[in-house]
Amino acid sequence: MLDEVKVSQTNQQQLDIRPTPREEMDLTPLDTFEYEYAGKEIWVEFEMPEFTAICPFSDFPDFAIIRLKYMPNRRCIELKSLKLYINSFRNIKIFHEHVINLILEDFVAACDPLRVEIEGDFHVRGNIKTIIRASYTKK
Repeated sequence: MLDEVKVSQTNQQQLDIRPTPREEMDLTPLDTFEYEYAGKEIWVEFEMPEFTAICPFSDFPDFAIIRLKYMPNRRCIELKSLKLYINSFRNIKIFHEHVINLILEDFVAACDPLRVEIEGDFHVRGNIKTIIRASYTKK
């Protein structure tokens, strides 16, 4: 029965939904440095408690704590560039699910880690709290 459900692709609320297109985001690039202990597995963890982006539905700010944990391969992420990258989302209209996937994609492209785990812990808004998790493991 549930397999037969047809999902509506229309905007039921008739809202003007306009996420920022990727090519217009102008995110600060992520810089890296050489990991001198390649082959030695370590975990590096970051917590970014002041993440802000804009909701494409309401144009109100979304606030979150971004937690990122990774195992370097040959490159490590440079912290100042990570800070600037994360802060560059402040004027971006993006859905919670998309922002976590986008950060994961950009992070993997920048430093080619062995593993990454990312979590977006979005603050309560409208009586709903959202937590998004994604991960990557190098093949």
